[in-house]
Amino acid sequence: SCFGYPLSIFFIVVNEFCERFSYYGMKAILILYFTNFISWNDNLSTAIYHTFVALCYLTPILGALIADSWLGKFKTIVSLSIVYTIGQIIISISSISDLTDHNRDGIPDNLPTHIVLSMMGLALIALGTGGIKPCVSAFGGDQFEEDQEKQRNRFFSMFYLAINAGSLLSTIITPMLRVQQCGIYDQEACYPLAFGVPAALMAVSLILLNIRRKKIPLAITGRNLHLQILTLIQNWINNRYTSSGNNFFIVFYLFEYGRVKFTERLICQIKMVTKVMFLYIPLPMFWALFDQQGSRWTLQATTMNGKMGAIEIQPDQMQTVNPILIVIMVPIFDGVLYPLIAKCGFNFTSLRRMTAGMFLAAMAFVVAALVQVEIDILMPVFKNTSQTSKKGLTGRQEGLILIKKVDIFSIPGKHCSVAPLTTPKRTVTTAFSKAKTVTFLEKITKFCTFFLALKSFLSQVNDSLNKKPDKGENGVRFVNTFNELISVTVSGKVYENITSYDASQYQFFTSGIKTFTMNSSKILPQCPRDFQSSYLGFGSAYTYVIKRILYFKDDGCAEVKAFEDIPPNTVNMALQIPQYFLITCGEVVFSITGLKFSYSQAPSNMKSVLQAGWLLTVAVGNIIVLIVAGAGQISQQWAEYILFAALLLVVCVIFAIMARFYTYVNPAEVEVQFDEDEKKKNME
Repeated sequence: SCFGYPLSIFFIVVNEFCERFSYYGMKAILILYFTNFISWNDNLSTAIYHTFVALCYLTPILGALIADSWLGKFKTIVSLSIVYTIGQIIISISSISDLTDHNRDGIPDNLPTHIVLSMMGLALIALGTGGIKPCVSAFGGDQFEEDQEKQRNRFFSMFYLAINAGSLLSTIITPMLRVQQCGIYDQEACYPLAFGVPAALMAVSLILLNIRRKKIPLAITGRNLHLQILTLIQNWINNRYTSSGNNFFIVFYLFEYGRVKFTERLICQIKMVTKVMFLYIPLPMFWALFDQQGSRWTLQATTMNGKMGAIEIQPDQMQTVNPILIVIMVPIFDGVLYPLIAKCGFNFTSLRRMTAGMFLAAMAFVVAALVQVEIDILMPVFKNTSQTSKKGLTGRQEGLILIKKVDIFSIPGKHCSVAPLTTPKRTVTTAFSKAKTVTFLEKITKFCTFFLALKSFLSQVNDSLNKKPDKGENGVRFVNTFNELISVTVSGKVYENITSYDASQYQFFTSGIKTFTMNSSKILPQCPRDFQSSYLGFGSAYTYVIKRILYFKDDGCAEVKAFEDIPPNTVNMALQIPQYFLITCGEVVFSITGLKFSYSQAPSNMKSVLQAGWLLTVAVGNIIVLIVAGAGQISQQWAEYILFAALLLVVCVIFAIMARFYTYVNPAEVEVQFDEDEKKKNME
């Protein structure tokens, strides 16, 4: 032992840290691997991603069956960890572009090969990570003696701390590895390294477990326990109609019918598990809210400003607030808050803690709704599909001047005007020295831009951006007023061959000041070609107009004038911290307590099954999100947050009522009593 704990505990905690680093590190870059490397669209990538996550929380049932009925927890962990490591290696290999890059251009020539390998790798990873999930925490609890209840409870806190420490470090490190350049023939984003490091960590965890293999106490498995349970159910079905008591509402008749063939011990153990499983019914609603940190809350962050003093935080990096707070809050709750509550004489039982966790998560969504209302107030209003809007860029000696986006019926300012919608033709009159009228025959479409340049030249360009850019990025496009093609390079992205009096498509960049280089034969050698953008915030869009300093001469140098199409986000991401704090506190008192409760109330031969049932609530919670978000069709995001908060509050009340009638048991004492009864019978 070490500090009163079994030495094997520290190997189990380190193993969990490595496994969680491997899982979250791989998952952090998975969606980008689908979109950037395999070139799937966003919808297909998202579907495959969530299918993989769902499998990871469904396979614990299989792992629990194998552990409790066949191999035992330790052998199951080792066997499925090997499968897990092989899967990580396969997906790492699938991301090597040189594997099928026969023409050495840096692009895979046979994408189906990479897709097949990646799907094989993900299937093995889902089986591995899901299979060992219910076994590791239960196996760690098995290492303690009956008089080490205090140490066992602290183990679950350390175990959860290891999960979040691995999550935190991996979500920081693997994206940094991904942006590195590597390759044999061509330097590309280094997905093999980003997938390879998690695979190496998984191999390390496997080695650590095998180092202590002979010194870790192994729990005794049941002999085909789950097959016995299935046989018991079949026996009840066969005897239900021939029995005198035919009551559908009394579930425990199931066990009474089985008394003829099965022992009292087994029936009592199944009853204990069934009672706990019944309490699990409301729990998925908590996970429905909790897992939206990676979806709805991240999308909310894309509409906010990530500038916090000298630090800039990207929207997807806000998810790291949760593991950071977990690392801080777990010791505070275990070392300060829980002892303080106990000294005040309040019996803060496991089920009461879980009820409090649900309430805190609901309050987190109320705070998220308030933040969303503040965002909506300051968010620019975009026209809906039945309206048309436009902006005009007019040109004279002073260059092109932006006229802000307004309604189609009129454009304020002296430079141009548009006829009403009732006119079959769209007429634009320019106010140059010689007034001319240009009749535009096509119907004006949604979000269009007019360019009025020298000699009353009119050009209409449909805007490709009619909403805030995704992920808090900034859209940038260029307008060319030269008489020839111009190419512009911005931070490695090329706007190639922008035609005269036309605009490029938007390309998207993260926040900061960007340098761009212009390439045109009309720009004289002595003229500068490198320019800097204004500071790009979060969620903005700009049009940069390229024009001559001396507009009427051919020997003038180029200059760039910026126009703001969409203003940057103004609500700071720091406002999300309170909602993250509340849901993290809810997670500490709900999730860690739930792990302890599931272990403490389970018979020795069914602990993995109950852990698997606990993990199954996570999968059901994600399904609830898809149903509510997909079928609800709620137009206002704040209203959806309030809906989820209200649903969880209702579930919280239901769970509190169910918990009020639950009777805590000590499975060890029950099994001891059965042992004594069996000894008495044998003596008789």
